[in-house]
Amino acid sequence: MDVLLILLIFLGLSLIQGLLIMRFGMRGFSYRRSFSQKYATAGDTVELTEVIGNKSPLFLPWVRLEMRMPRQFEFQTREELLIRSQGYHKSVFTLLPFSQVTRRHRVKLCQRGHYVLSHAVMTYGDLLCTRSDFRDVDAPAEIFVYPARTADALPSLPSSRFQGDVSVQRWILSDPFWINGIRSYRAGDPLRDIHWAATARTGQLQVKTHDFTADPRLMVLINAQRSEDQWGELLEHEQSGIERAISLAATLCTRALSGGVEAGFAANMPLDDGSECAFFPPARGAGRDEALLCAMACLQIKRLRSFPAFLEDMCVLRGMDILILSSYDSEQIRARMQRLRQLGNSVALLVLPQEPSREAAHA
Repeated sequence: MDVLLILLIFLGLSLIQGLLIMRFGMRGFSYRRSFSQKYATAGDTVELTEVIGNKSPLFLPWVRLEMRMPRQFEFQTREELLIRSQGYHKSVFTLLPFSQVTRRHRVKLCQRGHYVLSHAVMTYGDLLCTRSDFRDVDAPAEIFVYPARTADALPSLPSSRFQGDVSVQRWILSDPFWINGIRSYRAGDPLRDIHWAATARTGQLQVKTHDFTADPRLMVLINAQRSEDQWGELLEHEQSGIERAISLAATLCTRALSGGVEAGFAANMPLDDGSECAFFPPARGAGRDEALLCAMACLQIKRLRSFPAFLEDMCVLRGMDILILSSYDSEQIRARMQRLRQLGNSVALLVLPQEPSREAAHA
């Protein structure tokens, strides 16, 4: 009889607890998550922190959180065993009254991208698992993953094109900040060019002479097409060549900006879910490298316009050093390059090697 009485009391309390959990269990529940940093580079490892709180006096025997995680996230903690192949992350825990659970996961960011974690699905129930319910929980977290920079970004390009001011043999006007010597004064020389120290030494008026320079402006154009006759969107295993082009563009732009050269890029691809091709004309200044890298992180490998048509749109460019990164060469691309040269630009094409397709690799 004592055992039966204890069992009845236990079942009664479990029933009451289940009813209370179903009615009031989520009123004090809170869930938030965040990354240890908002900006990172592909290959970096960051920390993803989850904070689960229970501000109510109820005991929650079990709570299960399920959320979709990008496949480009590689978890470095034990919880990686609970990540399914479809990209779902599941964690199960118990919440005591007025308690808080903090979980930290080390995550390796395997690929460039703009990742936004939006919501999670929470399932909870009573001690005997006879009652359960679920709800959607808003838990936004965002991180920009910059493309990785390559060490051998300029294997065959003339380095003088991307390094600061370049002296040229002839130009319309001389550069007032580039002094290359001193000579005797001539009629018509401006007074501001008089070199007073040299005049005092020689006893005759001496003036400074200036060189003629050009100010390079680097514009990198990225082709999202893998071949000239491509008509559909690229499969995931076919996108590695385009990712290499984006990494190369990031390396070129950051190197140019570090040398004081204006840099920009454009691509026949959108940013995130946009409907227009990415276009960032050359510029320089504080924060310019971060702005370009952030934009490259948001690039979606999705062709909006054929590359020849995209090059026609680029005919608004004047006096720039244009580098085209493409997986193929064609007569149509060459014709547009010549048109860009006629508009006063210097244009070069770098054809990137393609990886073999999956079918060819298995042949």
